[in-house]
Amino acid sequence: QVQLVESGGGLVQAGGSLRLSCEASGRTLSDSTMGWFRQAPGKERKFVATINWNGRHRYYADDVEGRFTISRDNAKNTVYLQMNSLKPEDTAVYFCAERLGLEVPTEPQRYKFWGQGTQVTVSP
Repeated sequence: QVQLVESGGGLVQAGGSLRLSCEASGRTLSDSTMGWFRQAPGKERKFVATINWNGRHRYYADDVEGRFTISRDNAKNTVYLQMNSLKPEDTAVYFCAERLGLEVPTEPQRYKFWGQGTQVTVSP
């Protein structure tokens, strides 16, 4: 069992930055693929970014490519999402998710454990 806790969300003006953290407990994340997803009110949960176990493979959704950066520190059992040049359309609840193995999927249903999310609100 893995417990994931996100933090770092908040209210920011358009053009600003936030850094989200996802800290895991229960077991090491060093064998896991980690993903960030987001869900806006009334919409489906969508892929944002994912990173493989050693950080060498990272993938991003088209609408965040070049603005967001996913990273991880396996020694701290933590994954990060640096979000720059934020836009109002980035407003959502952001979730981190975990799955064991080497694959780096973008589909949320392929991740097993989820955090409870952190709210990000970007004002115009």
